[in-house]
Amino acid sequence: MTTPIKLTSLSSKGGCGCKIGPADLSQALRSLPPTVTNPNLLVGLDTSDDAGVYKINDNLALVQTVDFFTPIVDDPYYFGQVAAANAISDVYAMGGKPITALNIVAFPISTLDKSILAEILRGAGDKLNEAGVALVGGHSIDDKEPKFGLAVTGIIHPDQIRTNTGAKPGDKLILTKPIGVGILTTSIKKDLLSDDEITRVTNVMTTLNKTAAETMDAYNVHACTDVTGFGLLGHASEMAKGSDVEINIAYNQVPILPRVKELAEAGSVPGGTKNNYAHVKDIVSYPDTMDQIDRWILCDAVTSGGLLIAIGNAEADSLVTDLQANGVEAKIIGDVVEGKSGHITVN
Repeated sequence: MTTPIKLTSLSSKGGCGCKIGPADLSQALRSLPPTVTNPNLLVGLDTSDDAGVYKINDNLALVQTVDFFTPIVDDPYYFGQVAAANAISDVYAMGGKPITALNIVAFPISTLDKSILAEILRGAGDKLNEAGVALVGGHSIDDKEPKFGLAVTGIIHPDQIRTNTGAKPGDKLILTKPIGVGILTTSIKKDLLSDDEITRVTNVMTTLNKTAAETMDAYNVHACTDVTGFGLLGHASEMAKGSDVEINIAYNQVPILPRVKELAEAGSVPGGTKNNYAHVKDIVSYPDTMDQIDRWILCDAVTSGGLLIAIGNAEADSLVTDLQANGVEAKIIGDVVEGKSGHITVN
């Protein structure tokens, strides 16, 4: 997966393509005027959920989301695939079916070969086809560094929405992809990964959450979110706060990609990961024996990560078995308990 141009070197933000940190974003959003009250807006800004949901009628609601970022892999075709899988994921996390997408393109058209842009769009198009999503248009600008993403629309029955606010004491937490993506993609920029390691982390990012979402449709899932830019603990904290519960995470059960700790110790910890750690520091209790690197790993800024699912204890093992049988790297990583709302305890 190499190209004459290293796409990751063109990003001023480095390898992770990180979002604005949660603390800075929260501060900016506080200045927004009150939004228009609309009874058909079923999921909006209030709960930091993955997508907005707007009711059309008693049987149909729209799921809407948008995501874009700078290159996190050097191969333009796979960058397009990662961006598409990442944007579509929010619809799957809400329990919806993605149906249409719009491309969002920023590209230095006068300094980079147009074939690179064509490959980015081809990669995204192939991933949209895999998801059964129709590309209906897009918008492009000439920019000094490449950025790409999509706005995605899905559909869902208003009574079948999965939010991040329904976790209940006694639930088990299931994660469907390994973490450590931000640290590895930062390492790509530093030429610290082998071709096989680049392929492994790229495969994680380009894998749709479609199979995981369809598998859990047969179960009584209480809450769901996808693990992306704010890291495992950041998104878990949103679930804990929105559900008015406390969450326990068993660190030795969390799936982590190979060499993540080694590379983090060598300095490949993206700024977004450190921002995530700082944001949740006061609401997470870590074991005294856990070092700083392991704490950063739990907060690592993920691109196109897995689903974090809260489900009753009685169904958890069965769901994991079905997910694994369908090729999903799912593991139980913790549970939900009564306690301090929004708090996380790492064991």
